[in-house]
Amino acid sequence: MRGCLPSSDAGMLAVPVPARRVVGRARSVRRSPMSIVGGLDIHRQQITFDYLDTDTGEVSVGQIPAADRRQLRAWLARRFGDRGDHGEIEFSVEGCTGWRYVAEELAAAGMVTHLAEPAETANLRGRKKRAKTDRADARHQRDLLLAGRLPTCWIPPAEVLEARALLGCYHDLRRDHTAWVQRIHAVLFHQGATVCTDLGTSAGRAKLATVAAEQLSPAGRTQVAAAVLMLEATEAQMEVLHRQLVWTARHMQGPKVLVERVVRGRPDHRVGVDVLAGRGRAVLLRPQGGPVRRPGHHGVLLGRQT
Repeated sequence: MRGCLPSSDAGMLAVPVPARRVVGRARSVRRSPMSIVGGLDIHRQQITFDYLDTDTGEVSVGQIPAADRRQLRAWLARRFGDRGDHGEIEFSVEGCTGWRYVAEELAAAGMVTHLAEPAETANLRGRKKRAKTDRADARHQRDLLLAGRLPTCWIPPAEVLEARALLGCYHDLRRDHTAWVQRIHAVLFHQGATVCTDLGTSAGRAKLATVAAEQLSPAGRTQVAAAVLMLEATEAQMEVLHRQLVWTARHMQGPKVLVERVVRGRPDHRVGVDVLAGRGRAVLLRPQGGPVRRPGHHGVLLGRQT
C-alpha cells in the first residue's frame, strides 16, 4: 500500500496553516465561499482524504478503510453530521473507477462534488518529479480546487450513467463475441480445415459442425465446441441488453434529439443513446454482426442538454 496512513479517525492530522499561507489563499476562498475544501483519492481498499477547514486553517488527512458506500456514508456523518453548512463543503474526486458512488454519497449529504479530469489534473503537477502517493494525490486535488484551477468533467444525471453502464456491457460482450469467432477461425486454420464464414447464422454454425467433425482432431473439436457454447451464451445476453437499450433510447429525450439533429439516413434510437453516453461517435447496435459505424457525427454536447 503506497503512502500508508492510519485509519480515518485515528489518522486525522490537525495542522495549523501558517498565517502567510492563509493570506495567499484568501482570494480563492472569497471567490468561492467554501467552509471545507478537500480532495479524495479513491482506491479499492481505501479512500485517502485531505481537506482544509477554511475557518480554522486546520488540514485533516487520513484514510477511510474498506472503502464502500456504507463506510463512506458513515465517515461523512461522523465528520460533518453536526455541521449546518453542508452546501459549503466541497470535495474533488478524480474521474476514475469508483467516482460514481462517492459523488452520489456526497450529493446525498448535501455537499458539492467536483469531478476532476484525471489527465489534466496530473499534468498540473508540473515538471518537478515528486514521489506519487495517495496522500499527495488528495492534497493536489485540494490545492487545485482551492485555487480555482481544478479541471473538471461533467457529472451526468443518473439516467445517463445507467445508459453508459448498459452500453459498456453491450460493447464488452460484442468484443468477447468477436474474440470467440476469431478463436474458431484460428483453430480451423491451424489444422488446415475448410474456412467457415457467417458463424452468426444457423447455416454457418451447421457448416462449422460438419467441418469440425470431419477435419479437426479431438482437441480441435473440443475447442470449437467450447467456443460455440460461449458464442451462444454471449448472444443471449446481448439480446437482453439490446432490448433494454432500445427501451432506454425510446424513453430518453437526449437520444431523440440526437437522432433528429445529428444522425442522417436511417433513424435508430440506439445511435442517440451511444452518443449521449459519451462515446463521441454514432454507432448502430445490432444483435448479430459487428457494429455499423457512422463516422463524422459527434453529439456529446447535445446529449448534455437533457
